[in-house]
Amino acid sequence: MALNKVEICGVNTAKLPLLKEEEKEALFVRIKEGDEAAREEYIKGNLRLVLSVIKRFAGSSENVDDLFQIGCVGLMKAVDNFDPGREVKFSTYAVPMIIGEIRRYLRDNNSIRVSRSLRDTAYKAIYAKEGYMRKHMKEPTVQEIAEEIGIAKEDIVFALDAIQAPMSLYEPVYSDGGDTLYVMDQVSDKKSREENWIEELSLEAAMERLNERERYIIRLRFFEGKTQMEVAEQIQISQAQVSRLEKNALKAMRHYLLGK
Repeated sequence: MALNKVEICGVNTAKLPLLKEEEKEALFVRIKEGDEAAREEYIKGNLRLVLSVIKRFAGSSENVDDLFQIGCVGLMKAVDNFDPGREVKFSTYAVPMIIGEIRRYLRDNNSIRVSRSLRDTAYKAIYAKEGYMRKHMKEPTVQEIAEEIGIAKEDIVFALDAIQAPMSLYEPVYSDGGDTLYVMDQVSDKKSREENWIEELSLEAAMERLNERERYIIRLRFFEGKTQMEVAEQIQISQAQVSRLEKNALKAMRHYLLGK
């Protein structure tokens, strides 16, 4: 996949606009009022996010123009669903949406199709894992996930292997009538979306107590699903250091959330 192209899908990537924070805020006020011109300008001003994401798929055999178009779909969904009131940067919200859209496209166009039953097992395992981590602030073993969902651990490993990479509950699967359907919508949840939203805010507040490096490691590990080795390579420290920083960060977050 050639990522050194200047023009992708008719867009001159060397001349992409870059919006200032105050411009983004002003545009979003207009977007919420239904201003389509503002929406288009906001999307164009964030196309660099799509470019940065498709670089992660440099090993893919897919055409860069196709990935750019799919990434733009994810960007548009992010613009349409973003809530500035949650005090999260747009890029922080949009990048996982763009990645999710591209991953969905790559899965759907893979010559090896994964059965619905395998996907369901994988989704249940992912849901159980994230629920366990919210409760215990540590990753569960396969055995603990198996006991939680009542499925043999061998079947869980096989299912997760089949979908190649575990995905976040917040990864978009497809859009139905304009409403985005996420992985979490395909598994049962006894909690309301409002309760989940409050939990997300609590986690964000807990992460604010961490230093910059610890926050970065936690986001890479649990929001982007990277392994400790991948994180170590990205920030150029040893895997042992990543493990130690991660444990310290999770301990600090747990103390904050539990009021200890």
